[in-house]
Amino acid sequence: MILRRLLILTLLVTSVMASAQKQEGVEIGSSNDLQCSGIAEIGYLGVIDHKIQFSNSGTYFDYKKYGGQDVLFPINRFSLEIKFKQRNTIVLLYQPLRLETQVLLQDDLIVDDLTFPASSGVKLLYNFPFYRISYLRELVKKNERFKFAIGGTLQIRNATISFESNDGTLFRTNRGVGPVPALKIKTRKDLGERYFLELEADGIYAPVSYLNGSDNEIIGAILDASVRTGIEFNQSVSSFFNLRYLGGGAVGTSENDGPGDGYVRNWLNFFTVSVGFKYTL
Repeated sequence: MILRRLLILTLLVTSVMASAQKQEGVEIGSSNDLQCSGIAEIGYLGVIDHKIQFSNSGTYFDYKKYGGQDVLFPINRFSLEIKFKQRNTIVLLYQPLRLETQVLLQDDLIVDDLTFPASSGVKLLYNFPFYRISYLRELVKKNERFKFAIGGTLQIRNATISFESNDGTLFRTNRGVGPVPALKIKTRKDLGERYFLELEADGIYAPVSYLNGSDNEIIGAILDASVRTGIEFNQSVSSFFNLRYLGGGAVGTSENDGPGDGYVRNWLNFFTVSVGFKYTL
């Protein structure tokens, strides 16, 4: 469904660009005033380390050791890059991130004052997709083989984290939507006529209260960094192999209307391996 939406969006952009060409006689491919690229990645995600805690009295739970996250999970990623006036780029990105497991607990698990007893089965859901819009400005002029750009990112997290006993009698869930600003850099080096190497990173470490004006003292961080190497088949189509580190989290106490005292500690360290394709109009 996500890929279908991306294709529909690409077709819409194509029709708008074609209309502009007819009305103004602009050859976008030759002038580079506007360039649109759709990118799709598919691969797998592995957990390096992932721990979480809800309430000060809660268990600091190790998802990888006790929560079934010691296996690989399928992953995909979709983005749309719109380049204009040669040195400016807008990036729209959607990253699904859903880790769903079922385990037999070795010890008691306490989540927001609710105890899931040892030797009982629990269903665990860590659903943390994010939406991102970024702006990049190229700083290196008159260099066709090397590019360096810097800018900013606004990420919207959309989290659902749940714990449910197999019989359905015990249940805890934590949900939230919120903005996360970050810095962004991207570099590209052409390795000959068709091959290239790219480095890209979005990241920040800062008090969340300072960023969003809240009175709650929460420290948060994100880092999404990747290195990819690829080949350009022609001016429109390229493919690449990508290694990515995805990490971050938060610790602190927020306003809370439900069970527990509002304290949250959540830190994750993931890696992904993927292949991708890029189509440029």
